[in-house]
Amino acid sequence: MANRGEIASRVFATCVSMGLNTVAVYSDPDADAPHVRAADAAVRLPGSTSAETYLRGDEIIAAAQTAGADAIHPGYGFLSENAEFAQAVSDAGLTWIGPPPAAIRAMGSKVNAKALMDEAGVPVLKDIDPESVTADELPLLIKASAGGGGRGMRIVRDLAELSDAVAAARREAESAFGDPTVFCEPYVERGHHIEVQVMADDHGEVWAVGERECSIQRRHQKVVEEAPAPLVERVGGDMRERLFAAARKAVESIGYRGAGTVEFLADENGKFFFLETNTRLQVEHPVTELTTGVDLVEWQLRVAMGEPLGEAPVAAAAGGFGHSIEVRLYAEDPAHDWQPQSGRVVRIDLPATTRFGLLERPGVRVDSGITDGSEISTFYDPMLAKVISWAPDRAQAAAILARALSDARIHGLVTNRDMLVNTLREKDFLAGHTDTGYLSEERVGELSAPLAGEGADLVAATAAALAQSARNRATATAVPAAPSGWRNLASDYQRKTYVAADGAEIVARYRVARDGSVELPDLDGVTVESVTPDVVVLTRAGVVRRYQVSTVGDQVFVDWPGASVTLTRAPRFIDPAAVQRPGSLLAPMPGSVIRVAVAEGDRVTAGQPLLWLEAMKMEHTISAPSDGVVSVLAVEEGRQLAVGDVLAVIDDDAESRSVE
Repeated sequence: MANRGEIASRVFATCVSMGLNTVAVYSDPDADAPHVRAADAAVRLPGSTSAETYLRGDEIIAAAQTAGADAIHPGYGFLSENAEFAQAVSDAGLTWIGPPPAAIRAMGSKVNAKALMDEAGVPVLKDIDPESVTADELPLLIKASAGGGGRGMRIVRDLAELSDAVAAARREAESAFGDPTVFCEPYVERGHHIEVQVMADDHGEVWAVGERECSIQRRHQKVVEEAPAPLVERVGGDMRERLFAAARKAVESIGYRGAGTVEFLADENGKFFFLETNTRLQVEHPVTELTTGVDLVEWQLRVAMGEPLGEAPVAAAAGGFGHSIEVRLYAEDPAHDWQPQSGRVVRIDLPATTRFGLLERPGVRVDSGITDGSEISTFYDPMLAKVISWAPDRAQAAAILARALSDARIHGLVTNRDMLVNTLREKDFLAGHTDTGYLSEERVGELSAPLAGEGADLVAATAAALAQSARNRATATAVPAAPSGWRNLASDYQRKTYVAADGAEIVARYRVARDGSVELPDLDGVTVESVTPDVVVLTRAGVVRRYQVSTVGDQVFVDWPGASVTLTRAPRFIDPAAVQRPGSLLAPMPGSVIRVAVAEGDRVTAGQPLLWLEAMKMEHTISAPSDGVVSVLAVEEGRQLAVGDVLAVIDDDAESRSVE
């Protein structure tokens, strides 16, 4: 398997069901990853970055030969759409589980692919040369010719921004795909991203295995995908048949074999244009599997073995049975410009009916390459899991998925879980009114609201304090039976201070009475039913709730049905060395400095870009938080940063002028 993480584990699951042996490759950060443990054998690729490991085709082929493998599955990303690698696999006497190199090459350049599709009669958007763009052609979309997943993609609305946007897109494309080529096309503001799953064999048969809608995106990366497409269902008529015909025409024109996806951009009326053909398995393939009953990985393997497809599944032609929705659970902070997170996943418990498999009744499938203790590295994508539901109708599929996510216990990193749940319950989503502009800045702010609701932080802090007192009592040696804070005379309330996710301090107060009852002065009408080091049971207005409390270091995780809160125990004493100088700008994420636009002494204005970081294969702009003067510049190009490292110090402009 020439890949890692979730997709490697997914492919291995089907291989096991077919009686096939598996071999994993792994980089140094992935040495103990679940996909490595899931394989029958594993071969190390020395290094940490993608360029050193998963993008080294020669090393992967050598690993396959060393392990005695006879075929290579590329998964998605990395080398999955690299024609030279596909050819090298075949030249080495191994079976390539994918389309012919010529087909990959034909679709590998989006510029070339659009020209081929135009010749084949598939509707396309015109290309625009980045060097000759005029104001009349705005807004436009810059795209990486060699890849996808949002890398190397920028929207340009102002001609003055074009040059910088093209340069940034080229850098990101080079980093992610090894090819800096970009192109431009008209940007459709409120389009729908519709794609058709195809499967082709060596005997001339091509299946159109249903369509998907993937319009809800952030930074041009998909977040929510579903099948069948709500737009296609709403427009009706012959739209599905026209999409399927165009997709089949697209792959037939390039002699395709195996699994692939033909992507289209559609408007509200059902008019659509070719975007690209992904010559590989898609991240969102589970929604198609669950609505059609087709194991796409199994058919990839069977086609690679030379088997004919035969007659297309009935469900495929009908758009599938029932409805399936997939969300991508990321280690990222939507409320703060989608900042990617890295570090240790302390716990990840996602309620699931199955993992990697098909569903026979309404339920939830989880595809993940992450387990308790996994490290989310800065070198790779921060996706934790794909969580997918299936139900007879869309409303039930959304409800089941929202419930599973809201009940999940995810400890250690900030994630987009709350935003996903709020999206699945939002009125426009439930009505099917979703397009590529759905996640506007304003809407992201609303959808990022914590599931726990107002006042929940104090309840969670109180549960955490009570659980901590129970732990203290359990380890006490003087009077083990006495509750923490017990006195034979009346005393003041016990106080424990925590810091919430938004930085606010929360003080939890309680007092143990002589009869053993617990007084909570700040929670009106709340009584304590029972307390253990792990579970606190509280009652309010006759409603009993169980709060599960987990502590790791200074972090405390409080979970209850439908919500969770993460707290940090406030230190009793502040380390003077940890106090930052006023105006300090800190690294919001680990990464590498790739460009610096200011120097010490420069005056800057609020929102002005200061420097750019590369983290998890994406560029992130660090801007000035306020007007001022750069009194300290603490970084240079190429420097590796950890979260919290000082980048610069911005002194107040008025103060600087007075000093002068």
